[in-house]
Amino acid sequence: MVEPQHAPQTTTSFGVVRLWPRCFRTVWPVATSPNLEIDEINSMLREQFPGTGNRCIELGPGYAVAAYDVQPSDIRPGGFVSGPCQFGIVDCALWFLAFVALKRIEPMAMTSELSIRFLRPAQGKRVICKATLEAVSRRSIVGTAHVWVDGRPDKITAAAQGTYAIPLPR
Repeated sequence: MVEPQHAPQTTTSFGVVRLWPRCFRTVWPVATSPNLEIDEINSMLREQFPGTGNRCIELGPGYAVAAYDVQPSDIRPGGFVSGPCQFGIVDCALWFLAFVALKRIEPMAMTSELSIRFLRPAQGKRVICKATLEAVSRRSIVGTAHVWVDGRPDKITAAAQGTYAIPLPR
């Protein structure tokens, strides 16, 4: 099958030309200045997910930032913030990123894949995660996230990449 001329191509170090998968050929527009308000997102979180301590603290073109104030139950022996706590803030930041990419709050956007690497122990009172948009297709949003503690973005504690599935229109 001959691929359309407009399909993006990459050349590997071996000189092989690959066509991008079909899902990445049509890239949907990304919000350059989101029409979303942080207060709207946090209000939706409080109403629909009252148990979460996560909150949105910043939105921008192609990125979202989430924060979580560490609770005593999130601390492991040695004073380290638990892995599940860091994983949770990554998932939440990527969810907010889906809202930025879609230019609307979409509570039914779902995590379809999430991989995390813990780089160093996290010790502190506030966990922050910035998710950056990598790709948007008709059915999914891919983002990369970095986690740090107590306002120290130079000391990344975890790095992750995840995919969110976009629900079908009704």
